[in-house]
Amino acid sequence: MAMKIVCIGGGPSGLYFAILMKKANPAHDITVIERNRPYDTFGWGVVFSDETLRNLANGDDVSQGRIIDSFAHWDDIDVHFKGRVIRSTGHGFCGIHRKKLLNILQERAEELGVTLEFERNVEDIGEFPDADLIVASDGLNSRIRTQYADHFQPDIDQRKCRFIWLGTKKLFEAFTFIFEETEWGWFQAHAYRFNDEMSTFIVETHEDTWRKAGIDRMEKEEGIAFCESLFSKYLDGHHLESNAAHLRGSAAWINFPRITNKTWIKDNVVLMGDAAHSAHFSIGSGTKLALEDAIGLAQKLKNPVTDLATALREYEDERRVEVLKLQSAARNSTEWFENVRRYTGLEAEQFAYSLLTRSQRVSHENLRLRDRDYLEGMETWFAERATGHPVQQPIPPMFTPYRLRSMDLANRVVMSPMAMYSAKDGTPNDFHLVHFGSRALGGAGLIYTEMTCVSPDARITPGCCGLWTDEHTAQYKRIVDFVHANGEARVCLQLGHAGPKGSTKLGWEGMDEPLDDGNWPLISASAVAWQPGNQVPTPCTRADMDRVIADFEAATRRAIEAGFDMLELHCAHGYLLSAFITPVTNKREDEYGGALHNRLRFPLQVFDAVRAIWPEERPMSVRISATDWHDGGITLEEAVAIAKAFRDHGVDIVDVSAGQTTPEAKPVYGRMFQTPYADMIRNEVGVATIAVGNISDSDQINSILAAGRADLVALARPHLSDPFFTLHAAAKLGYEQQPWPAPYLTGRAQYTRNLQREMESASSV
Repeated sequence: MAMKIVCIGGGPSGLYFAILMKKANPAHDITVIERNRPYDTFGWGVVFSDETLRNLANGDDVSQGRIIDSFAHWDDIDVHFKGRVIRSTGHGFCGIHRKKLLNILQERAEELGVTLEFERNVEDIGEFPDADLIVASDGLNSRIRTQYADHFQPDIDQRKCRFIWLGTKKLFEAFTFIFEETEWGWFQAHAYRFNDEMSTFIVETHEDTWRKAGIDRMEKEEGIAFCESLFSKYLDGHHLESNAAHLRGSAAWINFPRITNKTWIKDNVVLMGDAAHSAHFSIGSGTKLALEDAIGLAQKLKNPVTDLATALREYEDERRVEVLKLQSAARNSTEWFENVRRYTGLEAEQFAYSLLTRSQRVSHENLRLRDRDYLEGMETWFAERATGHPVQQPIPPMFTPYRLRSMDLANRVVMSPMAMYSAKDGTPNDFHLVHFGSRALGGAGLIYTEMTCVSPDARITPGCCGLWTDEHTAQYKRIVDFVHANGEARVCLQLGHAGPKGSTKLGWEGMDEPLDDGNWPLISASAVAWQPGNQVPTPCTRADMDRVIADFEAATRRAIEAGFDMLELHCAHGYLLSAFITPVTNKREDEYGGALHNRLRFPLQVFDAVRAIWPEERPMSVRISATDWHDGGITLEEAVAIAKAFRDHGVDIVDVSAGQTTPEAKPVYGRMFQTPYADMIRNEVGVATIAVGNISDSDQINSILAAGRADLVALARPHLSDPFFTLHAAAKLGYEQQPWPAPYLTGRAQYTRNLQREMESASSV
């Protein structure tokens, strides 16, 4: 059935949707309305990936062919940093002048019979009472979205950097990132050729730096001259040009708006492209999303039995998933550029790697596929820094050694502390021997105990391990001795006190639920129950604090006797010390509440007491929750300050977790979702960190380590499902230097052969 369709906005999404719909049914009456003049546009080149180009094959092959004929294609990325140039290849980008792209789409639309109206501002969709479908493809500043903001409920997040979109006749043959330090801060340029005559040259800097440099007070031409001077050695005498004549003064410098909407649909009106969502230019996906929106909606409307409302709903449901993936990657990329200063202490090799993997869409093994020589050069560089001497062959970062004080780790893989709820009266048993021993035999460099409690009333559950009797010490010594006698793994004892989260059922009987009987009294920073139904703890008195410190000191002496290599103080996840640190549960009005330095007072007293007893040559770590994921909770600035405080008190490495401090938290889950906090603390505080949180494979581990986002990587569930995770990872990566227990060597040979067969079978399909 023929439809009357109006596309408000003549950008790529509106034009391409009109083309696809007209091609599908020439009887459709389609009009595209654009507020600018015919064949007029602003901006310079836009970027496609090879993948985006392939997606156009699902649309209109005529316009696809014309676009391909107009592309500038390149594979290389050059990173200019501190006088060095790091190049990697195999990235597969295409550039095209935005004006040329629109010209192609406009010409194709006219060929198919689409009506194009220019220089017309649409103020109200009421101008089209007889339209069957109205597509609001009117860009970042969509008037239609604004008119019906109460319905669409847009969320517009203005980002922290300013950028200006310029062009130059200097032809950059690679996608080029340039970083220049000034007296005001760092500036970066994103430059790439998009035809035989011009390159895009985007200059970006943090808002604070932009203002310190006085650009906010400059006329547009002065700002461009400033950029020309700053990047003159890369321009070879060429000028920078603007084609945004409508923007005056500092308005030419834009804060990128990250746009989301609660819904994209209102009756017969649907948002498309930047009106519905935006993705930062640093991942080059704005045009990709716009064109794929058009393809997605057109495909839904081709089904003759699908009514309009159903088609629009299915379009939004499907596209939201893809948009969310790209917006997540774009957020990672955006935040990397907003925090460039954080990474400028890295050497050029690691800085460039961090840049290349910033979005998490490009991983370690993905770089190997793109450019093996580059990746193996990076692995060699990393290994030489880790070992302190030349290496004969590349080593995956996860298999490089690491030293904390006198403790040497054979590799960077850590088994996270995980509550097993299998102790009796706090005593570790044969289960724990097998549990820890098998993971140690499985190749992990560092094995963590579960949170081990310093007194009976410090336990989370009746099944938690403790360290307050001679029997506890003897059983833990048995475990540590086994690990030391049968491989290279080291063992870290995590000490903690449950505080307000204590006296609960075993995890599989009812997580965080109070015991049916036999509950013991709880203490905390304040009288704040973990959740309704849990008992209200008693606020700690000074006498309570002194008793807790004495319990930690006694447990530390037992840990020395048991032979542990490292000790971690648990100050995260809402347990006692965490309950003091976070304002969500610390409501005190004395010297232990209020400002952060007061909230840290007692946890630091515990740390100092333990550090004074723990042998000087053995390292200590602290586990923190870097955010509460809760309004009024710990801020990122406070997370940095917390890490600095423990660093200044002598911590060797910070185990950076997040959340679990309140059941009202609203975490943002995803791959490696807590790694950015480890990254922030490592590179802003200058202290070693352990990354945790939904890290599941060797590719992610190597990416985190090589980028300098953490020094060690801890995995929990992967070690539960595969005690030999590390040995298996070595085999899959072809790394033969990872030692296996001698009795298991024949198993390694068979495992390797089976992997080879699987690879050969997959390649033959």
